Amino acid sequence: MTAPSFDLLIRLFESVPFMQYLGMRFETLESSHAVIRIPFRPELIGNPELPALHGGVISALLDTCGGAAVWTRIGSHDRVSTVDLRVDYLRPGRPEDLLGMARVIRAGNRVGVTELRAYHPGSREEPIAVGTGVYNIHRRRGQTAQTSP
Repeated sequence: MTAPSFDLLIRLFESVPFMQYLGMRFETLESSHAVIRIPFRPELIGNPELPALHGGVISALLDTCGGAAVWTRIGSHDRVSTVDLRVDYLRPGRPEDLLGMARVIRAGNRVGVTELRAYHPGSREEPIAVGTGVYNIHRRRGQTAQTSP
């Protein structure tokens, strides 16, 4: 089975209109790992009194990171879709750029699981949110999971 080109994955993801709307750009995409940045803009504020980023922006970033990380572990004709996304919001997101990070915990024949973290640049150890993403892996007929970690 041929692994997809990560450059191709980046172009594919960054061509999604919703990603473009939020301004998402990959910082890192490698096997089992993704980091994506959303540049701050005032339209992303959900609580103007604090001000704090909208929780939907944070969860969309984490979901996209998780899907991208799982996609690095499958074949070029396979597909990924979200089954479950759990996000625990730990502190308000400041009006700054936002980073999302995903690491694949397990990628099997049908399901991939990721650990997720949202944070501001320079504050990785003070996450805004953490979570878990579970993704359905749609394999092309006759394909099985890659054996590499």
